[in-house]
Order: sequence, then structure tokens, then C-alpha cells
Amino acid sequence: MEFKSVGSLYDALKGAVKEVTEGAVEVLDERLLRGAVIDRLIYNAVFNSNDEVRDLSMRLIKFIAGSLGIRSASIQGLYEAFGKGECGGFTVPAINIRGLTYDTCRAIFRSAIKNNSGTFIFEIAKSEIGYTEQRPAEYTACCLAAAIKEGYRGPVFIQGDHFQINAKKFGQNKDAEIADLKKLIKEGIDGGFYNIDIDASTVVDLSKPTVIEQQRPNFETTAILTEFIRANEPAGTTVSVGGEIGEVGGKNSTEEELRAFMDGFLASVPKGRKGISKISIQTGTAHGGVVLPDGTIAKVKVDFDTIARLSKVSREVYRLSGVVQHGASTLPDESFDLFTKNGASEVHLATGFQNIVYDNPAFPEDLKKEIYAHLTEKHSDERKPADTEEQFIYKTRKKGFGPFKERIWTMDQARRQAIEAVIEKKVDLYFERLNARNTKDLVTKYIK
Repeated sequence: MEFKSVGSLYDALKGAVKEVTEGAVEVLDERLLRGAVIDRLIYNAVFNSNDEVRDLSMRLIKFIAGSLGIRSASIQGLYEAFGKGECGGFTVPAINIRGLTYDTCRAIFRSAIKNNSGTFIFEIAKSEIGYTEQRPAEYTACCLAAAIKEGYRGPVFIQGDHFQINAKKFGQNKDAEIADLKKLIKEGIDGGFYNIDIDASTVVDLSKPTVIEQQRPNFETTAILTEFIRANEPAGTTVSVGGEIGEVGGKNSTEEELRAFMDGFLASVPKGRKGISKISIQTGTAHGGVVLPDGTIAKVKVDFDTIARLSKVSREVYRLSGVVQHGASTLPDESFDLFTKNGASEVHLATGFQNIVYDNPAFPEDLKKEIYAHLTEKHSDERKPADTEEQFIYKTRKKGFGPFKERIWTMDQARRQAIEAVIEKKVDLYFERLNARNTKDLVTKYIK
């Protein structure tokens, strides 16, 4: 499937796509394009060993998508409508994709088309970009290629999730840590991430005597990074920025913390500048869930009262879309309608989708054993003394997606389709439970 040269790339496009000028293409035969052509193009955008061919493949996917009315977009307009009370009653699912990215995106788009939904987000966290070996431009290309493949039309929301400050590095050299995160933000925006969640909750200092002083490093850093985003966003686009007041896995957030963060943040952002559109809080969950010795996930009691109370304050006082729930994908399916009933505007789903890939009977057993052996060899230093083998594997298998990316991507078609079918069914469930069906018209109305 690998193109040996730029010439062979253009040969593969013949009859399907014609480049009119640099930055503009004409689709000649969409049926042909949505067959093997787009499959080959996205494979080469990810795996081609020639930098020129790989980068051209990515650019052409963006141009082709644009010519079909498919564009990476900011969800800002819709979230502003949430804050004004012009729309609501649903929660936006934001899905982290760590591996089998193109196929997973395809399954999500199929579900979106079936459910007439436009309110869903593809996202990848700062840490995931590293261990899954997916840089922003590549991740965006996978999302757009999948939209082309499935015949989806309209804005595609792609998000940098948990663009997080490292507390230890921040303590050693605050300016250097902020500068490093600015580099990632710039790469993200250049790569088509027009939704970015800043997470400086890691530097909240609970030793301080007042809540405002506890939150000060958080809101001041978030303001600095928001201003950087505003200075680097494309003309005509307002990047949707999220803030976070409580680190996921820590103590539950309070209204006092929300007000302290928002009042401090708004005082720190230059007047006339757009601020954040949403706020992430802690309500009792943990990323990936709490793993029991047998490898299963402990049941967690989510504080829905906190979600309801803080969502109300965030909307009525600060005109935000509402609060964001992290670490939700391992919760029982029947609990998801409670996020919507209690006013959460966005819910993040990651590990559950990873588990669908690894635990599906279609996933090759020999490949899984090879990945687990790799984890034991390369990541044994992450194993806690009390960890069982099941706990260690469950907590580290996310790090198998990078080194084995191509092996997973090129599993035979029947295996991939079996996994895609389960993903699609799960997304159907989320659209239903989060009341996010039939939202395409809202996206058309509010996303310009």
C-alpha cells in the first residue's frame, strides 16, 4: 500500500481526484475516492517512510475533505449557545482514540450519520500523543479521512485533551514548562485542533489558606495559555478552550473553587478577549477506572449533585456551556443519561474504547501476547509492589498502541470490521443516553 514516490501517489488518485492548484482539489469520482483510494491515502499519511510523500498525503486529505464540505472546526458557537440558554438538553461525547484510529473514526461517523448527530468530538490527550505515537496533524488526517470514507458532511470537532501542566517541572522552572506546553498548543492548532482543553489543575496548591490562593497558579496559567491560543488561532476561528478546577482522581470539586477559578481567570484575561467555553470538574471518577486485583473495574459513585450545582453556576453566572466530566467510559451504561439530566455539557470517553479493541475476540491472540510481553519488558518499572499481573497489564496496555500501531492498523479486514461493529453499537448507545441524536441542525445553525 505504500507509495514509492510523489508520482505514484498522484497516479493512485487518477480518475478520483484532480489537484487544481496547491491547496485546492476537485473530486472527479466520489465512489472511487471512497473505495481503495482514501484507504491508501490515509495509510501513507500515517506510515510512509518518505517525509515528502507522507506530508503530501496529509495535505491532500485536508484539501479533499474541504472540497466535500468536511472541515475541522471549533465547537465554540454551539457552546456559547449553551451558555445563553439558546440550546441544551444534551451532552456532547468526546472520544479519545488511542489505536485503530481510522477504523474507530469510521465507526463513529457511521453512528453519527445513522443518529443524525453533529455533536461529538474526537480527542487525544497530551500524554496519549506521546505513547500512541500520533501527532496532531496525523490524528486530524485520520478523522477527516474517515469522514470522507463514510460520506459524512459538515464540521468535525477535533480536540487537544488534557494539555496538561507537569506539576514537578512547573515547580522547577515555571516559564520553561509553560513554554513547552505552548509548543504543543501551536502544533495542535497548526494540525487542526480547534478545541483545546488546558489542564493546569495539577498546580492547584491546597496548602494555601484560601481557595483563591489555592486556585491562583491554575487560573493564572490557564489565562496565559488562553491568550497564547487567541494569538495563534486561524483568522475567522475562535478556538474553544476548556479549563479545569480539579484534577481527575482527586477530591470532588466545590462551587467555591469554581467561583474562585472563574473570577480569577476573568480578571487575568485581557478585556475583549474570549475566555473559556467550559470547565472540567472532579466528581469521583478516575481515568481508566480503579482497577481491582482481578483486573476488573471497581464501581464508582459519581457525585451528580455536584455536576448539577456547578453546571448551573457555570451557565447562569459565567455563561459557560456547563461542566465537563472526565473518566466516564468505564461507568455503567445505564448511568449516562444522568450526565445530561444534571447539565453536563461534555463527557470524555477513553479507556472503554481501548478495552473494546483489546478485549474483542477478533483481536489476534498472538498479537495481544506479543504486546503484553513488550509491556512486561519495557514498562516493568511502572508496576507497583502490590499490583497483580492483571492490574499491571490493564494499567499499561494503553502503551502498546504506539509500538504496535501498524500491526494493529493492518489486521485483516474481517477482524477490524468485527471490532468496528462493537464500537459503532457503543456510540449508538452514547448518542441515545446523552440525548445527542438529531443535533445536526443545531451544528448547522451555530457553527459558521
